[in-house]
Amino acid sequence: MTPGEILRALAAWTAGTSLAAFLLFGWDKWQAGRPGGRRLAEATLCAVSALGGWPGGLLGLLLFRHKTAKVSFQLKFAAAFVVWALLLAAGLRAAGVFAG
Repeated sequence: MTPGEILRALAAWTAGTSLAAFLLFGWDKWQAGRPGGRRLAEATLCAVSALGGWPGGLLGLLLFRHKTAKVSFQLKFAAAFVVWALLLAAGLRAAGVFAG
């Protein structure tokens, strides 16, 4: 794959996982307001975010005001972003797109 193709694939992956994260944050917020609602594990929200969905997760967190008061989750979400950034840098370096 050329560097341009790699970057396009990465953009598509990020868009897809971001959409998934956004929808999951919305679903979890909706379920939180329902008696007996089936909630998602925080680990699920963080895993989707760490795999590239952090922009959508951040948007969902802010738009739905979901998990904004829970500092422990905010730290986990920040750690998910760091994991994503490290995976991205390693992948781009291995593909020869990023030499730094």
